[in-house]
Amino acid sequence: MFFYLAKIGFFFIRPSNFLLFLLALGVVLLFTRFQRSARLLSAVAALGILAGSFLPVANWLMWPLEQRFPIFSDEGQVDGIILLGGFLDTTTGAALGTVEFNEAADRFIAFAALAHRHPAARLIVSGGTNTLIVEDVAEAPEAVRAAASIGIDADRIALESDSRDTYENAVFSRRVADPAPGERWLLVTSAYHMPRAIGCFRKAGFNVIAVPVDHRVTEAALTRTFNEASGGLARLDEAVREWIGLFAYWVTGRTSEFLPSAAGNE
Repeated sequence: MFFYLAKIGFFFIRPSNFLLFLLALGVVLLFTRFQRSARLLSAVAALGILAGSFLPVANWLMWPLEQRFPIFSDEGQVDGIILLGGFLDTTTGAALGTVEFNEAADRFIAFAALAHRHPAARLIVSGGTNTLIVEDVAEAPEAVRAAASIGIDADRIALESDSRDTYENAVFSRRVADPAPGERWLLVTSAYHMPRAIGCFRKAGFNVIAVPVDHRVTEAALTRTFNEASGGLARLDEAVREWIGLFAYWVTGRTSEFLPSAAGNE
């Protein structure tokens, strides 16, 4: 139920959608006796769209998420590596019979590099399908195809292809890994997604080491405007989704704390 409520709810409160709905409502009300309200709604929506499109609002929201965990540089023993899905366009890939990456491809690149660096480490790819209506292909099996194509032995990789969200990634991955006491497992996902992911793994009783990749924001970007409206709104959608996800997971007991950090591993 949580999965469906989250998908449906965010469709309406996603900033780009919400502002367009608000603008449309304002336009409709212009043809009624509520013209004062119509002008107000239209103005608020238009200003919101402009601000979200060009001002670095999205970067202000994304930056603190990406700073919760430092860039991974630990060269110690590694017993296992977990890769979270979200880096493949499985719909397009299924239609073309290919493996198609999206903007989060850094997750796979980092995972592949770590797999080669630690040839004895166990590998887990966690990712099912998270579409609400359209029947889609589970991501984990496609990721194994991609890994095999660059020389990673497919037999090393354990699949977790039932999860639909981050909480299920954690619970099901722990079940697959069945980690022994003292084992060191790495978790690879996008930097902005890492706080929620680590919170879920800690809640599931699986203490992993964060390997944040796919950074979107630098300090310089906090004062730099976007050149394309679509870029600003797309990042704003991602940032707001993550903050809402953190709050929703915390309230429903799916994460260990509201905004997890590296300090929790100490």
